[in-house]
Amino acid sequence: MHNHYTSEQQMLADGVARFVREHGRFEDWRKLTAAGAPFDEANWKRMAEMGWLALAIPEEHGGYGASIAETMIVAEGLGRGLLREPFVSTCVMAVRLLARAGNSTQHGLFEGIADGSGRIATALAESAGRFHLNRVHTRAVPVNGGYRLNGAKAWVPDASSAQWFVVPARTQGTGEARDGISLFLVPADAPGLQRSDFRSPDHQHIGQLQLDGVEVPASALIGPLHAGLALLEDAVDHAIAARLAEACGAMDAVSEMTLEYLKVRKQFGTTIGSFQALQHRMVDMTIACEEARSMLLLAQGSLDAEPAQRQRAIAAAKARVGQCGLYVGHQAVQLHGGVGTSDELAVSHYLKRLSMIDLAFGNADHQRDRFIALSDEMAPAQASSTSTARVEQVA
Repeated sequence: MHNHYTSEQQMLADGVARFVREHGRFEDWRKLTAAGAPFDEANWKRMAEMGWLALAIPEEHGGYGASIAETMIVAEGLGRGLLREPFVSTCVMAVRLLARAGNSTQHGLFEGIADGSGRIATALAESAGRFHLNRVHTRAVPVNGGYRLNGAKAWVPDASSAQWFVVPARTQGTGEARDGISLFLVPADAPGLQRSDFRSPDHQHIGQLQLDGVEVPASALIGPLHAGLALLEDAVDHAIAARLAEACGAMDAVSEMTLEYLKVRKQFGTTIGSFQALQHRMVDMTIACEEARSMLLLAQGSLDAEPAQRQRAIAAAKARVGQCGLYVGHQAVQLHGGVGTSDELAVSHYLKRLSMIDLAFGNADHQRDRFIALSDEMAPAQASSTSTARVEQVA
C-alpha cells in the first residue's frame, strides 16, 4: 500500500523510519512520561534540523511548500513510535491557517515554527460543543482598536508547550450560526489568559483555557472578520488526515508486535501462532490495517476537493479508521493476554493512543452522523447535475 510514493517521498519515509528506530524507543518514551515531559525537546530539535517542521510552510515564507502527502509521512512515523511531538497542532493545523489567511505579522511566526522555537495550539473545543466547530460561545468584541475576548476552551492539545493559541470566538450572532465566527492569534502569556493542564489517558498533555478580558490588537485577527469557520474547517480536515496517518502508523506497529509475540509465545508445548483461531484473528487485524490505509488515501485525495465533498470524504475516513484502529488495538491486547494491559508493555499504550485518535475532532459515531448529513445536503445537487447531463445527452 506504499507503492504510491514518489522517489523523493520514499526517501523521506525511509528517513522517518530510521528516526523512529533510533529516537523512538519505548524505554525512552516511558522515562519521559514518568518525568512529566509533554514531549522530547531533543527530538523536536532534530525534526527541525531535518526540515520536517517546515514541510507545509509555503516556499515564499522560507518553507518547502510540500504537499499533505509528505506531511502525513511524518505523522505516520510519529504514530508508529508513539511520539508526542506537537507536529499536527503546529505544523499542520496552525501552518495551514496562517498560510491561507495569515497577515504579514503572523507570517513572521513561520521562522520560529521551522526552527522549532515556535509552537501554536488551536483551542477548538468548548464544554457544550461536542465536536461541532460552529458551537462557539467565546465572545470577542471590538475595543481600543483591537478585540477583547471572554470565554473558555475545554480541550486544547499541546497547550502546555505552545507560545500562541488560535482562538475561535464569536464576533457576531449567537447559538450555532455558521456566520459570525472569527479566528484570533493570542499569545500564551496574554494578561487575562489562564491555563490549567492535565493528561489524557494516552499521556498527551491537554490544556483548558479561561479568557477573562483578554485584549489583542487588530493584527491578531486571522482571515476575514465573521467568516473564520470555513478556514477552520479546512484546517481541521487537514489535521484529521494527519491524525489518520498517525493511526495507521500505530496500527502497523502494534500489529507487527502482536505477530512477533504469536511466533514466540508458547502454550501447550507449541507457539500460539500455530493455533488456527489466532491466525484468523491476526489476518483480521492485517485486513483492518489495510482498510484503514485505503481510507487514509481517500482522505488525502479529497483535501483539494470542494468543501462539501472534502468534508464528506474526511468524515467517512475518520469514522472507518477510528473503528479499525480500535479493533486492531483491542485485538492486540487480547492476543497478548493479561500482560497486554500492563504499563510496561507498549501494546497497552498503542490502544490508548488509538482510542484518543478516534475521539480527536469527533469519534466514529459523530463522523457517521456528519457523513449522513453531508450526503443528504449533496443529494439534490447531484440529482440536478445528473438530470442536466441527461437532457444534454438527449439534445
